[in-house]
Amino acid sequence: MSITGLAIIYIIIWWIVFFAILPIDVERKKIIRIDGEDPGSPENPKILKKFIYCTGITTVLFFIIFLLMKFEYLNLRNIII
Repeated sequence: MSITGLAIIYIIIWWIVFFAILPIDVERKKIIRIDGEDPGSPENPKILKKFIYCTGITTVLFFIIFLLMKFEYLNLRNIII
């Protein structure tokens, strides 16, 4: 598979993992209320921590998928056609 195809697969996996872990570890109790702000939004969403976790999980999953494709246990071209 080409570099572009591998990059697209990595990005798709990254976004799926990111949206899956986004609601984890969120405190919805607000100390300070601001007018016009959603009352259910978290005070500290911890985006940097989630970004780092997401990148690590995605790298491991991508490496597994890459090895499966390399040793022809997973052939994406036959699945699509």
